[in-house]
Parts: sequence; C-alpha cells; structure tokens
Amino acid sequence: MGSRKCGGCLSCLLIPLALWSIIVNILLYFPNGQVSYAASNKLTNYVWYFEGICFSGVMMLMVALVLLVLDNESRYKCCQSENCTKKYMTMLSMIFSALGIAFSGYSMVISALGLLQGPYCRTLHGWEYAFEDTAGRFLTDSSMWSQCLEPTHVVEWNVILFSILIALSGLQVIICLVRISIQLSKTLCGTYSVIIQPGII
Repeated sequence: MGSRKCGGCLSCLLIPLALWSIIVNILLYFPNGQVSYAASNKLTNYVWYFEGICFSGVMMLMVALVLLVLDNESRYKCCQSENCTKKYMTMLSMIFSALGIAFSGYSMVISALGLLQGPYCRTLHGWEYAFEDTAGRFLTDSSMWSQCLEPTHVVEWNVILFSILIALSGLQVIICLVRISIQLSKTLCGTYSVIIQPGII
C-alpha cells in the first residue's frame, strides 16, 4: 500500500513538470517576448525539435496519466487471479516509466545541445551561431555574450530557458527511474509473486 501511494505521488509530480516544460519551450520561441524572430525563423534550430512541448511535455503528460491509472490497480482485473492482475499492472507500469525516461531523456539531450550551441543571433558579420565553435566556453565567459547584437539579451534568454528545460527533464528521468526501482523491489522482494498460478493459462 505504501509503495502504491509513493508511486501515485511520483506520477502526480510528473504533471506540473510536464506543464512547465511546455511553457518554457514556448518562451524559447519569443526572445524578450517578441514574436518577430519566430516569424522570420531567426531562432536556434534546436527549438524546432519540440523537446519541451512534445516530449517532456505532452508525451510525459500522457505517461503520467497512464501511470496514475495503473497505480489505482485495485479497480482493474485483467485475468483470473489478483496476483496475475498485479503482475501485469507492474509490467505496464515499468514499460510506461521506461517510455517516460526515453521522452524526458530526449528532451534533456536536445536542450543540452541547444545550450552548448548557443543562440542564433545577429553579430557584426550578420546572422549566425556566434558561439558554435566555442565548445560551450561562452557559458562561463559572459564577456563573449556582447557579440550577439540582436535579439537583445538573447544569450541570457537561451541559457536560462535551456537550463530550466534540462533541470525539468532531468527530474522527470529521476522520477521514472525511482518508479521502476519501486516496481522492481515489489517484484523481487516479495510484495507479491509474479509466478502465474496453474490453470490461469
């Protein structure tokens, strides 16, 4: 019972994390609240991977809702014995938790790449990725940020928002890993047996 409540709480935590991921990703399309750069496609290419909107956002919302349904396993019976039903609920829970790790992991990787690449901005040489060849050194040297003339403060905008996306998706990965460990402990440590009883199949 305690592990079920814990799993339900973890599933609930995924929902606000997913909603915040969607909001943060949307903000990346509007540097300093201006829509003109998105309209003219003058944004870093990694925002078009929809990592926060789709993967750590909508897809994680779907995963969270499914996990919440599975956590309330007492309402469902998929075979002849309660033990068998719990086994399948555990398997489904681990599968969807693994999907959650894949979705949020994708978001974390893409956000990290976007952070390291730096923003697409106007410099003295025109529109370009001013920090693409710095291997992320610009992140620790704020004196380089002045190379971006437009949009204003775009470096800070990208660094903050991509960092938040990395943190949000990282938390989602951790939560899904914890859920998998809980389900494995229930299976391996004898909370219930996973052996199908004779006559069920």
